[in-house]
Amino acid sequence: MIKLAILGCGRIGQVHAGSAAMVEGARVTAVADAFPEAAEALATRTGAAVMTAEDIIASPQIDAVVIGTPTDTHFDLIQASAKAGKAIFCEKPVDMSADRIRECIETVEAAGVPFLTGFNRRFDPGFASIRARIADGEIGAIELVTILSRDPAPPPVSYIESSGGLFRDMMIHDFDMARFLTGEEVVQVYATGSALVDPAIGEAGDVDTAVAVLTTASGRICQISNSRRATYGYDQRVEVHGAGGMLRAENLRETNVELATAAGFRSAPAQHFFLERYAGAYVAEMAHFVECLTSGKAPSPTIRDGLAAQMIADAAARSLETGAPVTLGQ
Repeated sequence: MIKLAILGCGRIGQVHAGSAAMVEGARVTAVADAFPEAAEALATRTGAAVMTAEDIIASPQIDAVVIGTPTDTHFDLIQASAKAGKAIFCEKPVDMSADRIRECIETVEAAGVPFLTGFNRRFDPGFASIRARIADGEIGAIELVTILSRDPAPPPVSYIESSGGLFRDMMIHDFDMARFLTGEEVVQVYATGSALVDPAIGEAGDVDTAVAVLTTASGRICQISNSRRATYGYDQRVEVHGAGGMLRAENLRETNVELATAAGFRSAPAQHFFLERYAGAYVAEMAHFVECLTSGKAPSPTIRDGLAAQMIADAAARSLETGAPVTLGQ
């Protein structure tokens, strides 16, 4: 039995605790949060003990920590957990600073502890199927990848101000998906964006509508479209065009029932938010982490995948600022 501790009992911590409850061979034994009420509520739901993060990391009874705390706390928790020999499941982004992620990589690899970066979309059945079918050669060599990701509504401006910006907070998932689908590193990024949904987002120094064009090492192209507003629900689509055909994953809808009348065809809206859309992916992600700890295999995506996505996000932010393409590594 893998004994897990949840660090951070907010929305994402609750998601991971719920996922762990559905995974055979795992049990949440401890929780910690800066707000005692949140920790007590999750402890009641899971039957776990409420402890401090420091006591969790020091406890020999806990095998792994799931870090779902605010991003600016990740660095210290990763450093302490790795040095204590704990396996680590850390929500994205690993850190807002690529240099600090590199420091974490040194510590994690020196300690030899398993580390999973929480890019849950890799575990979505549709996206995972596309990747597997690409690997099987079903559509030949990839030429063009299109990723559409649009939230139903923007978060509060208070969140925007501390999020690191759209590229590091929202599009970072798509940057990882681009690498996942193409199997290649990104070498150049061009990005543009505007504040069209809420002027307050622009006043906070961010954009809410953005496009990025990525070029991989072999010249393959990935175009990513993000918006903080989609009136029809949570918009999550992927299309991969290759020399021999195309693979596409459409939105998941509230139901698959379609109405047809003389007025035309009508279907249900897309599922409303990420909690519904990626519920299965979160469970599969946790199951992968637990299976890796049980079998001794290395989890994926790794902390180095977290660094790669962060570097693309940083390049996109620089491209937006300069209005020019940015070559990674320069």
